[in-house]
Amino acid sequence: MKEWRRLLTATASSGQMNLTATFPAERKVESRPFTNLHVLTLTPFFPSESDHVSGCFIAESIHALATLGVTSSVIAVDSIYRPLRKSNPDAPAVWMRYPQLPGNFGLSSAGKFLGRVLLNKVRELHAGRRIDLIHAHAALPCGHAAAFLSRQFNIPFVVTIHGLDVFNRCFQNGIAAAWRKQTSREVYEKASRVICISDNVRRILVEGSRTAVSTEVVYNGTNPNFFTPGANPQGAATLLVVGTLLAGKGQDLVLKAMGRLSPAYPDLQCQMIGEGADRSRFAALAKQLGVEDRVHFLGRQSRAEVARAMRNCTVFVLPSRFEGLGCVYLEAMACGKAAIGCYGQGIEEIIQDEVNGALIPADGLDQLVEKLRTLLSNTDLRMRIGNAARRTILDRVTLSHQAQALVRIYEQVAGS
Repeated sequence: MKEWRRLLTATASSGQMNLTATFPAERKVESRPFTNLHVLTLTPFFPSESDHVSGCFIAESIHALATLGVTSSVIAVDSIYRPLRKSNPDAPAVWMRYPQLPGNFGLSSAGKFLGRVLLNKVRELHAGRRIDLIHAHAALPCGHAAAFLSRQFNIPFVVTIHGLDVFNRCFQNGIAAAWRKQTSREVYEKASRVICISDNVRRILVEGSRTAVSTEVVYNGTNPNFFTPGANPQGAATLLVVGTLLAGKGQDLVLKAMGRLSPAYPDLQCQMIGEGADRSRFAALAKQLGVEDRVHFLGRQSRAEVARAMRNCTVFVLPSRFEGLGCVYLEAMACGKAAIGCYGQGIEEIIQDEVNGALIPADGLDQLVEKLRTLLSNTDLRMRIGNAARRTILDRVTLSHQAQALVRIYEQVAGS
């Protein structure tokens, strides 16, 4: 709390300041020589013609890799139980489906089926231009398929872990969960490199592995030219929550905090962007707390709409209980916003509490109310923290930083 009090004292004694001219501009990341690699990306997350948002974090990193000379061939995959998707012109990919036994039960064997489905397409791509490396996103099924294709074509592969469910147990126990864990371990052991989106993810991997695994942490990056600060928002204070509407994301904690803050902030608004199975439960909770007229469920939004909402909000908050990193925190920080996350999650490696954002314990309702009350009551403090937040992004976690780290790994693996 000492840093929090110091900032409060500094803002109180400094008087008024220009609230729209203090954000740092993007600085050019020190460039590296162009590479000439051909990378095959296998991913279950990617934008499609009907959904421009899902998997955008992978598509955006591929655009950044292209500026460094990496040619990417993207195969996006889905199970046969879902309709075949079409490629999004802004994020080209070949969409393919694979057989899978129903539900999570079949996930441990899905990679075997996927690898054989992809065999001819990969042979065609490899004949057209030699593939230097396969980058699989998630161990199951894409990493499992990549291990098979690696053997067939003698191409090294890397796999990225995007969440805390490192061994794909899907929050379950039993034989099927044990199979998924076993298969995931085998994938990580065979990969030339396992890329973790945070050190928290890496720690879980290392602790749960039977043998040494070659790992590296590469944080997801964001585009500070797209997610930019705006003018100081006018009107009623607004909390912004962006994430799938599921209990683990902590939207219920935000609603309860709104209920607590209502006497002091009767006009406080909350915008929730995202879709999910718990939307009706959250709507019922908002009604129970008497804040339903100030909570706005906006559903899935485009990237431009999300960026606009971030620029216009007062505070960004996502008290997620289970988060590998969380790109939305980075995007809000790039917009110069004070973002609130939780200790014990990947974002703790980026946000310093009371310096460039705020952290609370998971399920820390009292702490969330305190942080919100402090931030909502002090505009200068929000601006100072938002300024530090954007500087953190520019210094460490842009798409350029991510692309350069990936190229270094690609060259090491492809050249070994």
